[in-house]
Amino acid sequence: MTSEHIQNLLANGEGLAVEFKECVNTLNNSVWETVCSFSNRYGGHLILGVSDDGTPIGVNPQAALQMKKNFASMLNNPQKTSPSLFLSLEEVELAGKLLLHTYIPVSSQIQSCSGRIYDRNEDGDFDITNSADLVAHLSIRKLNQFTEREVFPYATLDDLRLDLILQVKRMAVGRIPGHPWKDMTDMELFKSAGLYESDLRTGKKGFNRAAILLFGREEVIQQVAPGYVTDCLLRVRNKDRYDDRLRVETNLIESFDVLMEFISKHTNDPFFLIDNLNVSVRSHIAKEIVSNILVHREFSGTFPARIIIEQDRLIAENWNRALRHGRIDPENFEPYPKNPILARFFVNIGYADTLGSGVRNLVKYTKLYSGGEPELIEGEIFRTIIPLGTNVPVSVADKVADKLPIKVADKLTVAEITFLKLLEPYLHEHEWITNAEAREITAKAEGSVKRFLHNLVDKGVLEIRGGNKNRQYRLCKT
Repeated sequence: MTSEHIQNLLANGEGLAVEFKECVNTLNNSVWETVCSFSNRYGGHLILGVSDDGTPIGVNPQAALQMKKNFASMLNNPQKTSPSLFLSLEEVELAGKLLLHTYIPVSSQIQSCSGRIYDRNEDGDFDITNSADLVAHLSIRKLNQFTEREVFPYATLDDLRLDLILQVKRMAVGRIPGHPWKDMTDMELFKSAGLYESDLRTGKKGFNRAAILLFGREEVIQQVAPGYVTDCLLRVRNKDRYDDRLRVETNLIESFDVLMEFISKHTNDPFFLIDNLNVSVRSHIAKEIVSNILVHREFSGTFPARIIIEQDRLIAENWNRALRHGRIDPENFEPYPKNPILARFFVNIGYADTLGSGVRNLVKYTKLYSGGEPELIEGEIFRTIIPLGTNVPVSVADKVADKLPIKVADKLTVAEITFLKLLEPYLHEHEWITNAEAREITAKAEGSVKRFLHNLVDKGVLEIRGGNKNRQYRLCKT
């Protein structure tokens, strides 16, 4: 958000999607009411350090850091804000004054503040908790707007991959120590994440489309989203067809790893020094591409999502419920979550960052990676184009062989190398490892671990002993 954009918001005054708060030294309770009402209506801009008439009075610079921490903390406190939101305050300087700004996106679920429900009308926040008609109208509007919330009352736990629950909990706790999901039962987690709910139109309760996309078995996913598939193509030598192709139809959680692996297999991974740390810029770009194509697509359509890697660019395409048409300006971009439940879930497990940060990250890391800038074009098909510059596909093994802790003869993907590095200390100490032990060490789902182990055996890195039930793996001796 630029100072020019903030100045325009101040000049136009408060309204349905803009709210000013003085908040010089601390956050007042009305901040949370506004966050709640914006989430329940159309989203909006919240600017702190501004009087009601739009005059910048400034936030105390010495109090700003604590205010930012308290803002993030209270949005993750279910006693204050439910469901949890992942937003942050951004510092903007205007006319010598420090202001704090955040854009609050619309939520697909009813948002509450301290157990109360607020809605936005003109430039005010109104408590509608005690009005059954207004709450019902709010719920119906959200159900019609977000297809991820469609309830499937006949879906049961047997239709879901419950083996992914432990992985999800570990990832959430790894991101936020003491995460509330840690000690929840499976059903408590589903309800907390907004994956099990009631349809106020029919009175039916059940798992929604978001739950099935995240945890569903493949045949179940195809029933609730018949067009769901991500088609990955490498077109470098054979540009009419493809040099490599992968069709991904598994759940969103496991799809993330598979798609990251495809990109890592076919693109270079130069490391850059950022804040005195070697950073894989390519991994940051891939994370933004993959999380966007999985979470912010329209699942009710039949257009397949695509990732296409060419000699000099990477293209991602997905069906989209467009709010605007044309190129996105990163400097004046107001994020709009296509599937807020899925987006919030990916943030919880570390597969995505807070809403709106993805565009900024793509611009930042693409400039480092290739010297170019990404193109983001919104329409019925949302396209992201990342210039690769001179970072054309090469052998992954050639890039990282000198960094491998073990010597391998075959070409490995970066994901396989990372997987091996996690297992290496255990293998050197115990020699043999089981599938269950590999899952425990890597915190990956059973299907992902099986695929990694199978590929590493095929490439001559690991060898096997024992049958299916007692199978063990170790590093090849030759």
